[in-house]
Amino acid sequence: MDFVKQVTVLGSTGTIGRKTLAVIKANPERYGVFALAANTNLELLEQQCRLFKPQYAVLRDKSSALELATRLSDLTTTVFGGEDSLCDVASHTEVDIVMAAIVGAAGLKPTLEAVRGGKRVLLANKEALVMSGTLFISEVNRCQATLLPIDSEHNAIYQCLANGSKEYSSGVQRLILTGSGGPFLRLDASNMASVTPEEACAHPNWKMGRKISVDSATMLNKGLELLEAKLLFEVPASTIDIMIHPESIVHSMIEYKDGSIIAHLGNPDMRIPIAHGLAWPERISSSVSALDLSAKDLHFEDPDYAKFPCLAIAREIAEEPQSHFIALNAANEIAVELFLKELISFIDIPIIIQEVLEKTKAEEVNTIEAVLELDRKARELALERISQIT
Repeated sequence: MDFVKQVTVLGSTGTIGRKTLAVIKANPERYGVFALAANTNLELLEQQCRLFKPQYAVLRDKSSALELATRLSDLTTTVFGGEDSLCDVASHTEVDIVMAAIVGAAGLKPTLEAVRGGKRVLLANKEALVMSGTLFISEVNRCQATLLPIDSEHNAIYQCLANGSKEYSSGVQRLILTGSGGPFLRLDASNMASVTPEEACAHPNWKMGRKISVDSATMLNKGLELLEAKLLFEVPASTIDIMIHPESIVHSMIEYKDGSIIAHLGNPDMRIPIAHGLAWPERISSSVSALDLSAKDLHFEDPDYAKFPCLAIAREIAEEPQSHFIALNAANEIAVELFLKELISFIDIPIIIQEVLEKTKAEEVNTIEAVLELDRKARELALERISQIT
């Protein structure tokens, strides 16, 4: 390796951000931290800055950024606040790699700026791609950026395809996304109405943030992954299957036309796909323990679309225009936020999503500005519907 690659971590205080820094820390001869960016977690960002000493630190909240600057006055790290600064550190000329790990629609603009800067973008924010769709992919191609998926399922498919989507035409029959089924896989559907945020966030295999944990519990996370796979690998949704795999050892599979299936296996730890994305096309240590193939049996089953209506909704809209992808994501973000605040019930989430979709015209979206406007309108519709519930 000729030089140390400079990395900007968007969402450094979240689960993916913290694991990214763990992989970087284990490989200091290869990677340096150029910038760290977070939403409001001042305390943890300060700790990260003292450990990694980035050139820049960014907090979306400007008042928190002022306090962080005071706390870090003994370091050479420059502190900025606001969304524009997130975009600046994502596209800076000195940056080689950007980890895009800001959760939800808030990550769209800085992730796009990283793409427009021609960076290697490690995409952990599926919502940004689902929202912007082919507009995002077109920008990747136009700006000659390198887009590597970090979601374990899509990273697995990328590896099984050898060269990502470029190999799809050579004999692939279908893509198979796996999912654990979440914490309510064996819960009777009649008990879904009374589940709590704490129960929904108690994922059996993965350590994740609260929003994605709820998405896993509703199985909308798998629905978003279906939409993401369609866009990333440029395939019809009808060629993407979903299988429940409670052990979370097989992360995805590819079935070829000759009947063979190639699967990606590994322990359920996000450091594995993160290490792949950082080092691609080489390999580095993720510091994750080796998989013990003798320790577990592997089981697979079809998903229960009736029990998990959020997954059914995502499957239903998978071939619809982009406006419905935007509305689905926006309505879900609002519904999950209010469920976590215990203002609505778990089973209200799919109801809100469905009603927002019914009020959203099915149409293609041609600009990022139009994406953001549709996102805003869908959030308003969701809040309006929730006000009727509460």
